[in-house]
Amino acid sequence: MDRKFYLELAKSGLRMPIGTDLALHQQPDVNAVLLDGRRLGEVMAQTARTWNTPLCLALMDLALEKDLILDRLGVPVTEREQFHFAEAPTPEQVDTVTRGKMGSITPRLRANAGALGYVAQNTSLLPVGMSIGPFSLMTKLLADPITPVYMAGAGSTAADDPEVALVETVLELGTRIILESLEVQAQAGAKGIVIAEPAANCSYFSPKQLATGTDIYERYVMVFNRRVARRCKELGLDLIFHCCGELTNDMVKLFGTLDPMILTLGSSRKLWEDAALLPKEIVLFGNLPTKRFYSDELVTLDGVRQQSREIMQQMKLAGHPHILGSECDVLSVPGSEQTILAKVRAMVEA
Repeated sequence: MDRKFYLELAKSGLRMPIGTDLALHQQPDVNAVLLDGRRLGEVMAQTARTWNTPLCLALMDLALEKDLILDRLGVPVTEREQFHFAEAPTPEQVDTVTRGKMGSITPRLRANAGALGYVAQNTSLLPVGMSIGPFSLMTKLLADPITPVYMAGAGSTAADDPEVALVETVLELGTRIILESLEVQAQAGAKGIVIAEPAANCSYFSPKQLATGTDIYERYVMVFNRRVARRCKELGLDLIFHCCGELTNDMVKLFGTLDPMILTLGSSRKLWEDAALLPKEIVLFGNLPTKRFYSDELVTLDGVRQQSREIMQQMKLAGHPHILGSECDVLSVPGSEQTILAKVRAMVEA
């Protein structure tokens, strides 16, 4: 779509959650829906219509690309969630994963593609796919990514540190799989894509070390995400970039260089202050603390209304295009479904 489309959405006062998970868990057979492209597409469309938005977002499941890597390596399904590479994948393993035919995608990825195709073919909504970002995917594949990332920032190289070699090999492997995922989703009918990079934050990168002038954030986060952003443009996918972690101002500025249509940030950020760090052409999205909506002790219904009004008022004063929304995907929590829904409604009606 034209960038003007997203600027007009912001101008219209659109308010919406990233809420496909909420609609999914209203189904009596969630696991069956996850494997059925048509039904999953119906859930996506239902979510968009419930919140009156033309953006029809796929489920934010950030384990699917890891699952594809491990599927091609023959790791049993029951071991994948806890699997971590103990050493850098061999060239043969990298070749096995990256030369896998696109037809060999996992059932979940196939269903996601089918859901995007359903939305594209049967609705007037904008089908928006989903993928984890390269750095966050790497953190899911290593037991301890923090230490080698710090060592690399201090000057260690892959040639002299096997843990740094592990990080860099997995970053490259993961990026290739993400690029394949983008192609699968674009071919299915996606017009936009959310790249979720929640781990690219201060928990994995020491602000003190970054202040010394090291280029580790550029090398380990931005270089790979620039490749992803370029491929999105080639495939005609509008980039929506997401990071809900704690960030420095410089990190936010760097995200802006990816030129996303929309940038979504977590509730640790004040969006009206971030507006000064970014071009006016990038729509800011968020950032209600929806991770806390399940608990009235953490955030009350009136608190949601007050915070919604504050964000809208401050963003209006900042003069920056903004869509009021969730800080991340709004997950359904057993026993708290109605509490969460009430707060999401309060957000969009504030």
